[in-house]
Amino acid sequence: MSDIRSAPRLKAVLAAAFLGASALAFPLVAQEPPVFTDDPIAKGETPEAHKGYEIAARADRSDYGFGDSTSEATMVLKNAAGQTTERSLSFSTLEKEDETVGDKSLVMFNSPRDVEGTALLSHAKILEPDDQWLYLPALKRVKRISSANKSGPFVGSEFAFEDFTITELNKFTYAYVGEEELDGEMMDVLERFPRYEKSGYTKQKSWIDQKIFQARKLEFYDRRGDLLKTLTLSDYRDYDGMWRAHKLTMVNHQTGKETDLIYSNYEFKTGLDSNDFEQGVLTRLR
Repeated sequence: MSDIRSAPRLKAVLAAAFLGASALAFPLVAQEPPVFTDDPIAKGETPEAHKGYEIAARADRSDYGFGDSTSEATMVLKNAAGQTTERSLSFSTLEKEDETVGDKSLVMFNSPRDVEGTALLSHAKILEPDDQWLYLPALKRVKRISSANKSGPFVGSEFAFEDFTITELNKFTYAYVGEEELDGEMMDVLERFPRYEKSGYTKQKSWIDQKIFQARKLEFYDRRGDLLKTLTLSDYRDYDGMWRAHKLTMVNHQTGKETDLIYSNYEFKTGLDSNDFEQGVLTRLR
């Protein structure tokens, strides 16, 4: 696997964008208490909107306090004929300061050779366009992902660029749908509608576990309102109160293609900071 520690201050293997506990290798600054302020527009005005927002907020806020995280993953691409291709990736995430901004994340491909060194840096925003940059090692250049292209596929997978920044609570308005059993567990079912311009989706539907408050399934509806993709999250594990899914499966119903992300080697509070998520880091990765 590529060693990225030659990049200044990048002290750990890159880790998960969507999402054991390790010994602290570096001194940490005490974290300020969270500031949770409900966004009145995201919360809506109807009882269904309020309840949907409150359930989504509970899920989002239950994850607060991880600071930063790293992980590795295997990406398995499956075409409509069932043929598969595997890729090795590393992920890192820096937790947002508060709910007015989003997390920062970095994804890097380690193999195979045709994608090795390709990296995506994301600065999630709320209503403004997310800042995303793609480093293409073959061209030795950094490409900024425009707002119009964020619904496009990420390096041939069924995940879109937009999917790496959709976890922010106030990016959406909500509607509570009801309760439903999924795989033997009771779920709260919500619909959420993007507030930010140029989203590739008209809405998303999510199933949130009532026990651990984590998403188990999301449906993505395209700009025509048709079901486009379904994301299933499974094999959740508890890292001192931080739940992480170890398998994400994205199925594209319109193409018959599928992408699995299988995670491993989660670590938290590794010493990453905002300097490790600046655009200049992309050209110094090894």
